[in-house]
Amino acid sequence: MRWALVKVCLAVTTMVVVAFAVPLGLVVKEMARDRAFTGAERQAAALAPALSITTERDPLERVVASAGSDAQMAVHIPAVDGKPAVDVGRRHAADADITTVRRMGRASTTEVPGGFTLLQPVALGSGAIAVVEVYVPEAEVTNGVGTAWAVLAGVGVALIVGSVAVADRLGVRMVQPAQRLVEGAHELGEGKLGARVPEEGPTELRLAAVAFNSMADQVVQLLANERELAADLSHRLRTPLTVLRLNAASLGEGPAADQTRAAVAQLEREVDTIIRTARQAKPQTAAAGSGAGCDAAEVVRERMEFWSALAEDEGRKWRVAGAGRPVRVPVARADLAAALDALLGNVFRHTAEGTAFAVDVHNGDDAVIVLVSDAGPGIPDPDAAMLRGRGSGSDGSTGLGLDIVRRLAESTGGDVRIGASVLGGTEVRIWFQLGGRKPAGRVHRRTVRRRRSGKSVSTFNRPRSLP
Repeated sequence: MRWALVKVCLAVTTMVVVAFAVPLGLVVKEMARDRAFTGAERQAAALAPALSITTERDPLERVVASAGSDAQMAVHIPAVDGKPAVDVGRRHAADADITTVRRMGRASTTEVPGGFTLLQPVALGSGAIAVVEVYVPEAEVTNGVGTAWAVLAGVGVALIVGSVAVADRLGVRMVQPAQRLVEGAHELGEGKLGARVPEEGPTELRLAAVAFNSMADQVVQLLANERELAADLSHRLRTPLTVLRLNAASLGEGPAADQTRAAVAQLEREVDTIIRTARQAKPQTAAAGSGAGCDAAEVVRERMEFWSALAEDEGRKWRVAGAGRPVRVPVARADLAAALDALLGNVFRHTAEGTAFAVDVHNGDDAVIVLVSDAGPGIPDPDAAMLRGRGSGSDGSTGLGLDIVRRLAESTGGDVRIGASVLGGTEVRIWFQLGGRKPAGRVHRRTVRRRRSGKSVSTFNRPRSLP
């Protein structure tokens, strides 16, 4: 593209220079010729008064000498009234040309060796026609033409070189963004998902760069969504795995029981490996669409009915509060169920048998709070637990459960907090914002103010202690 633009500009500029320089050069040549012959006409006209006075040789020789060089001027007087013809100066024109001018009575220019001659007829008092000859050398006719042509040629060459340089710069300005676009496409095709193209250059290439970067962002987001989906689906398998592990623990002793427990442990390790491998950072999921939502109270009752059976097997006391009436939240039913399973699964997985737990639902004017608390040992570092990936430690946690809950709450403009529960263990508070999504930062400050100010205690009260 760059060289094609240079060639086009070179051809166009050359044609323009030729179209203007050639006629201008011819005009310069013609102007030099006209200048030379105009001077010759002035010299010939200077002799006309002298010829009207006298036709004698001596006076005419003095006039010719005073008017110009006798090598360039000559006077031809015909024989009249018995007087012989008089020729003053050096003759260059042929006799036939002089006779023709005398007969026609008008000036004429004749080419002679070494230049040109101007033949000017002059009427004498006797009625005869004298001819004044002015010799114009070739050098005088072309005086200054070569210099003018050289200047025109230099200007033309400068224009051509300048146009080529400008075209080359313009080509670079167009080619470099295109090359970067090609390189970015190759890098993206090689799997370098961070490849981006600077948005610069002509408008069309800038638009192409914007489209490419947008496409690359979409590809990265789609891949991250796929990994996150795989991780979420794998994490949901941990709920039935927890049931299998607890049931396998109650099988007693024996080869079959040991093999069952080993198989369950291996299956749990494989699921953890899938979660750790698939989990990658991704943008927050979009909020639920208009009209989406579910009854949080119904979901809590349904999931507690499932987990209560395991709680009775392990001798755990449990309680549900605030789930007696409908509580709408702007999240999908399956997502809320997965979040509750993640939190309750953590209670069964990370606390000893017999540890009590509770689930409370608080419904306010602009928010719904779901509290999951237990009487276990608590979490030493709640901030680290909320960071994605910090939970993958020696306890076998992948750290994805709390992240699922966090993303679900933040999709409504809410948040998730970890603190100490009144049961003595950990309390996970899920805040679902109602009435449209709002910035999470405002929700945080609002939550703190409500807790510190003590307002709306009847609505957002802490769960009661278990009996």
